[in-house]
Amino acid sequence: MIEVAGFSKSYGDTAAVTDLSFEVRPGEIVGLVGPNGAGKTSTLRAIAGILKPEAGTLRVAGHDVVRDAVAAKRELAYVPDTPHPFDLLTVTEHLRFAALAYRVEVDEARIEALLREMELFEKRDDLGSTLSRGMQQKLAIACAFLHAPKAVLLDEPLTGLDPRAIRDMRASIVARARAGAAVLLSSHLLELVERLCDRVLILHRGRRLAFGTLEEIRAAVAAEGSASLEEVFLAVTDPARQAPDAPSPDAKPS
Repeated sequence: MIEVAGFSKSYGDTAAVTDLSFEVRPGEIVGLVGPNGAGKTSTLRAIAGILKPEAGTLRVAGHDVVRDAVAAKRELAYVPDTPHPFDLLTVTEHLRFAALAYRVEVDEARIEALLREMELFEKRDDLGSTLSRGMQQKLAIACAFLHAPKAVLLDEPLTGLDPRAIRDMRASIVARARAGAAVLLSSHLLELVERLCDRVLILHRGRRLAFGTLEEIRAAVAAEGSASLEEVFLAVTDPARQAPDAPSPDAKPS
């Protein structure tokens, strides 16, 4: 479970996120979408315990990420939009290091299984710095999945992947949700979000504009029943709807 209540974060005089509340239930994939600068990465980094909230409460698996940071971080995995592998560690050594960092047993069979799942087994003895951008992304996600986290935070997880790898990564993400993880996925690939996610959270200028299933958000903006997430997203973020007297399209989570 990921719980965010009244979260706010500013950088100087600029409000990045304002009074944001939502939850991601176990076994659920929630898509976090919004224009550039909407506050998506700030939200993910705050849940991961990298940024300290100025207001509000954030919990992972029942643990407050500020007051009980170590316990919260043991239950989550965060994959940023740009992976940064260690230059002098091999692919396999990255996973062994991740196991030590999370204080879980170094299970060689599990490491091999993850390397095969991510199509990294043939690269297992290569240094992280020698991998392609897509392979580095796969390595970061393999390390994130190693300790079977209860909460998974993914920021643009498919960057640099080829079509086959995208298909396989979608299946890997779904498998983690089916195993009970709460997955929060940020992406500009709205078609991916529509296909993969159970609910969608739309942010704009740091504020929640809509949250619910695609059907609920369609109904809230009076969109056609066949409207794609892209069409709904453009309707929700239309500047005309941002006027002070404009109706909110926010959908209540079921």
